[in-house]
Amino acid sequence: MMPADVAGTVKPGRLFGLGVGPGDPELITLKALRRLREAPVVAHFAARGKVGNALSIVSGYLAEAQQVLPLIYPVTTENLPPPFCYETALARFYDESAATVAAQLDAGRDVAVVCEGDPFLYGSFMYLHDRLAERYETEVTPGVCAFLACASVVGAPLVYRNQTLTVLSGVLPAAELKRRLADTESAVIMKLGSNFAKVRGVLEELDLVGRAHYVERATMANQRIAPLATIDPASVPYFSMILVPGARWSA
Repeated sequence: MMPADVAGTVKPGRLFGLGVGPGDPELITLKALRRLREAPVVAHFAARGKVGNALSIVSGYLAEAQQVLPLIYPVTTENLPPPFCYETALARFYDESAATVAAQLDAGRDVAVVCEGDPFLYGSFMYLHDRLAERYETEVTPGVCAFLACASVVGAPLVYRNQTLTVLSGVLPAAELKRRLADTESAVIMKLGSNFAKVRGVLEELDLVGRAHYVERATMANQRIAPLATIDPASVPYFSMILVPGARWSA
């Protein structure tokens, strides 16, 4: 039976954005796990024909009675041939995904949207939040960010004392990456994939390769840590990043 208000109409469900961590199922927070298990509908983002990483992280915690709602990306690359536009395709997808989730909420069902890492750090959930949070009761549970997991697995403190940490997208043009990296003491470079060769070239120009760490799929079963010089750019997945920790400070 659906929840109803005093007038007998169905009370809208609640929207939960759950950060489920970088990959290891044990890194989900207790609160996120509780919200996950309480939700009748669990939504997740995924590429066509693949199981999304977020769903893979939480699959062992789900009950048979829970409805799994996939939100399938129409494209997964920004390099589309004309006349296709990545930004337009994604905006339409998020509009449609928001409508799909809203239909569940309007029917009185709570929806938990699971997100790898944290929902508000380069997370697809933020686009649902932009479209739905003003209309429905919404709660966001933060998660362990992937770059923190990367720092842990390589044993590299990111910032000492008053150092500045800059989080950068590998999609940025080389000149912009170079400018921002030259102006910070510590950096995290995300969204590598096809941008890896460009990013490595910038790090070489700035003589930062010796301080940099390459990690892919941190805390997952197929985690990989390797020197930048050994990486084949064609093999770099989206779920990879480069850390440039701050210079070590001795107390």
